[in-house]
Amino acid sequence: MSRMYIQMLSMFMFVSFLIGFATIAEAQNRLFFPNRIRNKTIIPSQPPKTVTMNEDAVKLKVLLDIYQTEAFELFKQSTYAEWDAMTTGKEETFKNSADAKLKWAEYHSDKEKYATIKDLRSKAVGLSEIDVRAAERMELLYAQNQLPPELLKKMLDMSSEIEKTFQNQRPKLDGQEYTNNDLLEMLEKEIDLVKRRKIWEALKQVGDEVDDQVIALAKVRNNAARQLGFKNYWEMQVVFQDYKPDELLAIFDELEKITAPIFAEMKKELDTELAAKFNIPADQLMPWHYDNPFFQQAPPSKEIDPNSFYKNKTKEEIIAIAVKYYKHLGLPYEEVLKRSDMFEREGKNQHAFSIDMDTLGDVRNLCNVKPTAEWMDTVLHEGGHGVYSLNCNRNLPFNLRDSAHIFTTEGIAMMFGTKARTPQWMIRFAGMNPQTVNSAAEALRKQRRREQLIFCRWTIVMLNFEKALYENPDADLKTLWWEMVTKYQLLKRPEGRNTGDWASKPHFVIAPVYYHNYMLGELFAAQLRQSLGKAFVNDDPKIGKILTEKVFAPGAKYDWPQFVKQATGQPLSPKAFSNELSQNH
Repeated sequence: MSRMYIQMLSMFMFVSFLIGFATIAEAQNRLFFPNRIRNKTIIPSQPPKTVTMNEDAVKLKVLLDIYQTEAFELFKQSTYAEWDAMTTGKEETFKNSADAKLKWAEYHSDKEKYATIKDLRSKAVGLSEIDVRAAERMELLYAQNQLPPELLKKMLDMSSEIEKTFQNQRPKLDGQEYTNNDLLEMLEKEIDLVKRRKIWEALKQVGDEVDDQVIALAKVRNNAARQLGFKNYWEMQVVFQDYKPDELLAIFDELEKITAPIFAEMKKELDTELAAKFNIPADQLMPWHYDNPFFQQAPPSKEIDPNSFYKNKTKEEIIAIAVKYYKHLGLPYEEVLKRSDMFEREGKNQHAFSIDMDTLGDVRNLCNVKPTAEWMDTVLHEGGHGVYSLNCNRNLPFNLRDSAHIFTTEGIAMMFGTKARTPQWMIRFAGMNPQTVNSAAEALRKQRRREQLIFCRWTIVMLNFEKALYENPDADLKTLWWEMVTKYQLLKRPEGRNTGDWASKPHFVIAPVYYHNYMLGELFAAQLRQSLGKAFVNDDPKIGKILTEKVFAPGAKYDWPQFVKQATGQPLSPKAFSNELSQNH
């Protein structure tokens, strides 16, 4: 997705150590208790009959109440330290952030307490459904952190060092330093082919700086995973995110088959346009001709440049448009903005994310807003994360004041982000000229379909490459990367190029084994759009209330399959997404 928010973790910036705070505990049942079936947490629509708690349930309830208080305090220490690091870039703030993450991990590494929780949960009778669910999630976090403290610290220290490089590195072009934003703008406008290549290569420079470090980190992560009984870190992360690896891969295999022919058809058309634009044969097109350094976003078509609609806006107006829209839906984005950091500044993180600081209302966005369609999308996207967090039921226990799953908050964010390129929305909320926008409506629809296809194929690259990375960190990753880019994105590897291009994607460090959640978020968003129907298309104010009641407020009290079915009326599948691609053709 050529959306800036995907270049940085859009949810919790500490997800790389808190391996699955937004995951569901049923995965643990399959992993740690394969020989017996434990009660699955289903919150019934009608309250069950009251059952008196047995002694084990009483003990577990006491332990759980203590946990909610202690974990809550550690959580806040971590998020506030992370925010300081991301907004200042100072050495001491990164150290403080790493220390806070380590404290969280060490707290959940207590083997004796973990054994007690497992034992009590296996025998407890009479707990409320909410407490049963909270206890499941508590146990899962302990399960994920049963590693030696020195190994936990090593992983966190290594991650922190690489994160620092990503945050503070500024690409050099002809001896001059630029921000990523600067170079992306230059790449979009530059016609000279030699200069375009140099800009593209500058955007990849960080890869050569960190690739060896990322490989070393992958090996340490694999070691940690094996100590917990997994084959490698990829498998561990997927299971702790409550997926069955085979089922996850099956979804992406289906997506690959569905999109392969229509992506090839679309790209052939796109290549014809780009060849004409740069006055070269289509078979000579190279990665730097596609604007985005990873081809995760569609270049502006010959018919329409979405940025043209926003170029005369100020960066402040971009934010004001988002506030206006969310206010129309009854979703208080202005509350998120009170403590947010929205504009570029030296030392600040260059990308975008949303973070819930305390699960009680201090929700923040970090952005680097520019007057472009991409940043309009990004602000709406991060705003979606923000209002999701803000509207979670705060009466839930601390560890249930969270999204139902990682991909559900991503789906909400993506669903709102697409509005930036929707004609009716652009006229109504961004104040665009109706005649100008309506005349471009078909081109915008076509561009939207391109975005969906291009992003889908990009996520397939990320899923398969990251799986291969952890299966064999000593493989020729530079070659493997380009083999997958060629296979799934139909891009050519520059002749003689043998650099760490793959490692220039910060997700391998900051949000490891995470990218599939973006695509599953797209599937969830497609199902939500289908269930909301014309209300979403027409920006009916009632969708704010519907989403609050069905999606935001429940938090994490349901397992994700049950949640998705309740929220959209059907299990998660590629069907609605595939239907959208067909309808938009």
